[in-house]
Amino acid sequence: MSNFGGPAWEWDEITGQYYCHSFLKEQPDVNWRNPQLREAMLDVLRFWLNRGVDGFRVDVLWLLIKDDQFRDNPPDPAYQPNAPSTHRLLQVYNADRPEVHDLVITMRSVLDSYSDRVLIGEIYLPYSRLVTYYGEDLRGANLPFNFQLILCAWNAAAIARVIREYEAALPPGAWPNWVLGNHDQSRIASRVGAGQARVAAMLLLTLRGTPTMYYGEEIGMTNAPVPPEEVQDPAEKNQQGLGLGRDPERSPMPWDSSPQAGFTTTKPWLRLGADHDVSKLVQERNSIFNLYRTLIRLRRTNEALISGRIQEVAEDGSVLRYERENHQQHFLILLNLGHVQQDVYVAEGRIVITTFLDREDQLVAGKIALRPSEGMIVKLR
Repeated sequence: MSNFGGPAWEWDEITGQYYCHSFLKEQPDVNWRNPQLREAMLDVLRFWLNRGVDGFRVDVLWLLIKDDQFRDNPPDPAYQPNAPSTHRLLQVYNADRPEVHDLVITMRSVLDSYSDRVLIGEIYLPYSRLVTYYGEDLRGANLPFNFQLILCAWNAAAIARVIREYEAALPPGAWPNWVLGNHDQSRIASRVGAGQARVAAMLLLTLRGTPTMYYGEEIGMTNAPVPPEEVQDPAEKNQQGLGLGRDPERSPMPWDSSPQAGFTTTKPWLRLGADHDVSKLVQERNSIFNLYRTLIRLRRTNEALISGRIQEVAEDGSVLRYERENHQQHFLILLNLGHVQQDVYVAEGRIVITTFLDREDQLVAGKIALRPSEGMIVKLR
């Protein structure tokens, strides 16, 4: 089945053959088992690498190779009639095939023949299968995208469990990564609210590994309402009423207060949302934009927040807490994922930053009060 509804096989009158399309019929899948095709695709990588690109994010990496016998996927006994049609079948023969790892290693070898390039894979799989895309001896993708912050429940216990399980699943020496949002998922500020979006920023930028931001997160963008007559996403058009449309999280970036927010001088493909004039957020000291800037600056200037150990990951009521430490620095991160004040206990230290961008440099020890939707970084003595 196609991920956008209906069969994945399309009849072509000119060739008198069927071709496979995992998504739209206008997006035919190519046969990576064909040596000439594979070399041609690798030449595409080289074309752009020779022009200086830093690397590639490969879409749906785990779907590239299909079963060489074209076997039918088995029915999913848990399928519900109101679910997308692709859920009718278990994706056994069209996804996450063992042979895909040889392809990933080959791609990575091309990038490694250049200096300082990165291979990122978009992969929606459980941890046990996701981490296999780092490859044997870490010769696979540099960063198989970790989407668990998008998919898990937004509470301290769930996120603490995700951090512990992901860190435990990583192969020795593998570099972790975290993603808050992307073009396929509802925006973080719409999922958890404006206050918690600030907490999410602190979470993303204090976890171990590479953080990935989706445009607009740094200004707190929310989903833009899209009337039915303005829907553009084929996923929604082909299977209406299932809530598959991704247009709301793809609205244009608003740069200023001009009629089309500085994004264009004509009518954009999707309508603009009603929120967030970037030029104003730059001027507001306590805006989410300046929170992101401060967190990024803090991360860049404190090695413990990049490559230091992550430890003592735990939930304390509605508060998620963990520590980042190296041989020189020791930070405690406290994130109140609830909407009421909660008291927490800390060792002696100094507040470096809060999500409200206040209380900096205050000395703390023992019991302190975390306000609703407040995150805090404490540098411990």
